[in-house]
Amino acid sequence: MAQRRSLAVPYGAPILAVSFLACVATGLELSVNNQAADFTLSTGLSPAISLSCLVHNSSQAEELLWYRGTGQVDLKDGNKVNISNICISPVNESDNGVTFTCRLARDKAVQVSVTLDVQFPPQLSGEETLHVEEEKDVTLTCNSKANPQAQSIWLKDNQILTLQQSRHKLYQTSEVFQLSITKVQTSDNGTYTCVVESGLGNGTRDFHLFVEDKKPVFPTEAIIAAAVVVTITILFGIVAQRDKIFKCSKKPKDTALR
Repeated sequence: MAQRRSLAVPYGAPILAVSFLACVATGLELSVNNQAADFTLSTGLSPAISLSCLVHNSSQAEELLWYRGTGQVDLKDGNKVNISNICISPVNESDNGVTFTCRLARDKAVQVSVTLDVQFPPQLSGEETLHVEEEKDVTLTCNSKANPQAQSIWLKDNQILTLQQSRHKLYQTSEVFQLSITKVQTSDNGTYTCVVESGLGNGTRDFHLFVEDKKPVFPTEAIIAAAVVVTITILFGIVAQRDKIFKCSKKPKDTALR
């Protein structure tokens, strides 16, 4: 007859299993602003917006944590259990693309994230006055921040700039709009305007370009050689004059009277 064997069960295992099954059965979950899944919140520049995190299907007090990006947000007592609110004030362009996450303290896998989509009109900056020598290269950099991304053009003296493929080059990213001019000429003198247009508004930035006359270039070797020749000539002149002065300064010998 085959002998029956029983598996030993560690002390406390049934209790842990029951607790785990109870947690699964309750379907514990979180929501942020009534959203149970990750979402994007579109907003404009505003004094403040609020995010509210709520625990669902909980039979006990659950502590909540908030994160801005990877950094934890400090919460006051009384704003941590089962429901927690945070306020972003004011909302500005630096908050665009930032993710806020609410997590369950005892199980950080239970979480909901919200990413801010902060929309704002173009904001421009850049060096306004540039001096460049003729036949040198120059780049006008218009720093542009906007959401949604805006369309950009360049004007010269209030007229749309006619681009020359051999001399002009445009470069654009979500935050930079550049105009490069190769071998500038005196005709490039003028006021260049960076114009950025979006559905939320327009922005302009003037750049004053001054083309200066080309400075003459002297070969260094020729200057050094000329300096050496001049120095040697001066030295020879001084030596020659010294000999003359020395001869003239000699007194004639006394002659006997006859």
